[in-house]
Amino acid sequence: MTVPRSDELPPLNPGPITRAELDAMPDDGRRHELLDGVLLVTPAPAPMHQVAVTRLLLMLDRACPTGLEVLPAPLDVALSDDTVLEPDVLVARFEDFTERDLPKAPLLAVEVLSPSTRRYDLLLKRSRYEAAGTPSYWVVDPDEPSITAWELREGVYAEAGRATGDEALELTLPYPVRIVPADLVAPR
Repeated sequence: MTVPRSDELPPLNPGPITRAELDAMPDDGRRHELLDGVLLVTPAPAPMHQVAVTRLLLMLDRACPTGLEVLPAPLDVALSDDTVLEPDVLVARFEDFTERDLPKAPLLAVEVLSPSTRRYDLLLKRSRYEAAGTPSYWVVDPDEPSITAWELREGVYAEAGRATGDEALELTLPYPVRIVPADLVAPR
């Protein structure tokens, strides 16, 4: 085996990854997100994750008022050149979307926890959505099952509510909706 000379290797980008570099990556079936210039690559979600995403999407869509859209991942939310996230579910104004992405903070970003994304979803992504001015951020744990919702108050997330199992959580942002966590994952 011959080892290539250093002048034969492609140049390494020692700095943060940009949106342009993310866009140039080949599609390999995994989720690619940028968080402060750091590439996050996660495997395809498990079936129970997708069940929770689908049911939540349907609940939100049924209550969605005119002028807003409820969409699932994958859809880029470009918060900055070095932070491009893909929430599992989002709500945004129809006019805020481009043909490519959502180039601003959504009204609601929802993450459904997975073992590979739990820490990012609860800490880093939450703080980025907060800094970007996303009015509502929800985290669903399909294993418990539970939902925790935060709302932006004076620029900082405050817990708007939490429910587990058969408890109902009634929220008003981005629009009135009632969610029972057990309904997101219960067998039909």
